[in-house]
Amino acid sequence: MSRWGWLAAALMTAILPAAAAWAQAYPSRPVRLVVPAPPGGGTDILGRLVASRLTEALRQSFVVDNRGGASGMIGSEIVARADADGHTLLLCFTTHVTNPSLYPRMPYDTQRDFASVAMVGVIPGVLVLHPSLPPRSVKAFIAHARERPGKLVYGSAGSGSATHLATVLFSSMTGISMVHVPYKGSAPALTDLLAGQLNLMFGNMASAMPHVRGGKLLALAVTGANRSAAAPELPTIAESGLPGYEAVAWFALFAPARTPAAIIGQLNREVNGLLEHTAVKTRMLALGADAKPMSPRELAAYVDSEIAKWGRLIKAAGAKAE
Repeated sequence: MSRWGWLAAALMTAILPAAAAWAQAYPSRPVRLVVPAPPGGGTDILGRLVASRLTEALRQSFVVDNRGGASGMIGSEIVARADADGHTLLLCFTTHVTNPSLYPRMPYDTQRDFASVAMVGVIPGVLVLHPSLPPRSVKAFIAHARERPGKLVYGSAGSGSATHLATVLFSSMTGISMVHVPYKGSAPALTDLLAGQLNLMFGNMASAMPHVRGGKLLALAVTGANRSAAAPELPTIAESGLPGYEAVAWFALFAPARTPAAIIGQLNREVNGLLEHTAVKTRMLALGADAKPMSPRELAAYVDSEIAKWGRLIKAAGAKAE
C-alpha cells in the first residue's frame, strides 16, 4: 500500500470510533424542543408527549420551549439559527410548508435550513355541514353546491389557514364556487356553523366530532388519504367520489441543517418506536391524530411535495396570510 493509502487508513481508523462515540454520547445535555405555538393546543400537547417519551428513552431531559407567533416562524427561526448538534429541535406543523407561499419574506429557507427527522402524526379534517342542508354524502353535496354557485357559505380559521386551504382544494377539484368567511380561529367559525350562520366548514376532528355525535352537525367524510382511527365509520373524501383529494394537518420533528446523520437516525428510530406504544396511540387518538412513522428521507420528500402542492394552490387561489 502507498504511503497515502496507509495515511488514509490510519485516519479512518481514528475518525470512525470517535464519530461512533460522539453519536452514542448524544444527548450530552438537556435538549431544547421548540414548539412554535402557545401552550395548551394540539401542537403543544404532541410536543410534550414526544419530549416526555424521548426523555425516558434517552435518559436526558427534553424540555419544551413554546415560542408561538407569526404562523410558527418565530420558533422555527430559533431552530434554523441554532447549533447543528441535535440539542435544539423543532416540533412544527403544516404551516411549515404553506408559509413559503403565503409570506413573501421569511427569516429562513424552509428547505435549506432544516434537516427532516421524523413524522409524528397527521390529523385529518372533517367536512361538516349544518344539518339543515339536504345532502347526506360527498357526491350529493357536490351536486347540491354545483346547482347553487356562490350561494353556500363556509367558514375557516382565517385566510391561508389549513381549514381554508382544505376548502380551496376541494373547490378547485370539484369546480364549485362558495363564499368564504374567515374567522380568527376555528372555534368562532364552529360556533357560527352550529348556529346556522354558516353552511359548512372543514373542521378539526377533535372539536367537530363531539357535535357530530351529538346530532348538531352532519359529518360527510374525512380529508385524509386513509380513514381515521378517531372516526373509522367516516369515509375519506377521496373514496367518496373525489380521487386524489388529501388535506391534513401534520406534525413533524426537524433539526437544524447539517445536524449529523447519526443523530438524525437515532432520533428517528426513537420517535418511530414511541409511536408504537399503546399509551401514545391512545393520547394521539384523543386529539384525532393518527401516527404516521417515516424515515428522514421520506419526510424530506413529503415536505418538498407539500410545498409544491400548496404553493400551486395558494398562487391559483390568490390566498393571503392574515
